Amino acid sequence: MYTYGSTSINNKGNLAIGDVDTIDLAKQFGTPLYVYDVAFIRERARGFKLAFEDQKVKSQVAYASKAFSAIAMIQLAEEEGLSLDVVSGGELYTAIKAGFPVERIHFHGNNKSKQELEMAVESGIGCIVIDNFYEIELLKAICSEKNATINILLRVTPGVEAHTHDYILTGQEDSKFGFDLQNGQAEEALRTVLDVKNFVVLGLHCHIGSQIFETTGVLLAAKKIIEQMLHWKNKYSFEATVLNLGGGFGIRYTKEDEPISPYQYVSEMLKEVKKLTEQHSLKLPEIWIEPGRSLVGDAGITLYQVGSSKEVPRVRKYLAVDGGMSDNIRPALYQAKYEAVLANKPLEKVKEVVSIAGKCCESGDMLIWDLPLPEIDDEDILAVFCTGAYGYSMANNYNRLPRPAVVFVENGKSTLVVKRESYEDLIKLDLPLY
Repeated sequence: MYTYGSTSINNKGNLAIGDVDTIDLAKQFGTPLYVYDVAFIRERARGFKLAFEDQKVKSQVAYASKAFSAIAMIQLAEEEGLSLDVVSGGELYTAIKAGFPVERIHFHGNNKSKQELEMAVESGIGCIVIDNFYEIELLKAICSEKNATINILLRVTPGVEAHTHDYILTGQEDSKFGFDLQNGQAEEALRTVLDVKNFVVLGLHCHIGSQIFETTGVLLAAKKIIEQMLHWKNKYSFEATVLNLGGGFGIRYTKEDEPISPYQYVSEMLKEVKKLTEQHSLKLPEIWIEPGRSLVGDAGITLYQVGSSKEVPRVRKYLAVDGGMSDNIRPALYQAKYEAVLANKPLEKVKEVVSIAGKCCESGDMLIWDLPLPEIDDEDILAVFCTGAYGYSMANNYNRLPRPAVVFVENGKSTLVVKRESYEDLIKLDLPLY
């Protein structure tokens, strides 16, 4: 069998992650259960940073915490010397509670509220990525009222489409994000922010999409932005000191996926940026990137208890598990594909092909279609690979299902980092009618 991320088969014949038996984890912490291999996350983080170090380029590698935000994860990012990308007041609050250095926090989002921006300014975060004209005026007023100065980047859309699913395209011209380079919005935004005394305009940001397997898109985006940087230097005497090229680095969800390594991606990107800035006689800016999925996605698995089954003659067999779209909405949301094995029988011979159904009352609650598995018993544990990104972050309480626990494993040891919700947790904010 092919294993994903840091999983392996142990001497009991069970699936292991981070040298911890997944069956033992299921017994100790229950199911559904998110499990992350910390060593794998550390290795990925260091791979991104090493590419910059080898090229001797000043940089920030910011963990895009929307992929998985929890206090323990933010503290792990700090241990690895990463910066942090947040997109809401809740993510910012989590970072502050985790003790993350505020000067390395970057705040994104296309509709930041007044309260969120006030929180960011009062906290003294390192940078706000401005997304629209409304936000310019809102942040300008807040900074003026508080007599504060804030570092900003302008998010621009360079009109480049990533080869990915339509729902996760964010850099093309028709996007809810950023100022468009093609129609003059970005230049108008630059003129506006350069006149705001409370803003320190560091540079530009773009993000062309997610789950990207090649560098063509980001290299083209960099070319368009750097050409614009030259124009703005000549016209406004503005020279960007920071160029943030976003994230979107792909991972292997299935055997068909062929991502390139973080090191190769960054190296090719830096080579192009160096060439273009030299060609246009521009200073090489500090380069920022924002890996999220690629840091935690294939570091995580989800464990489920097998439950009921239903056979539709000459059509398919459904096998239900004790989770589903409440802990992994990605298949229902945009047809994301996953691989899985029976964690207690990973090497046994395939006997049948089943489709994995969740337990939510929705026909669309299907995790995996047509999965080959050995003979199935109701005590089996199903392990779904590469669920470390956007599983817990997008988990919900549909059907009043409690959200799962999260466990970190490292060097043969396990640590509970997010408790499983209880039924009492589900009603703690409810108020009685009488």
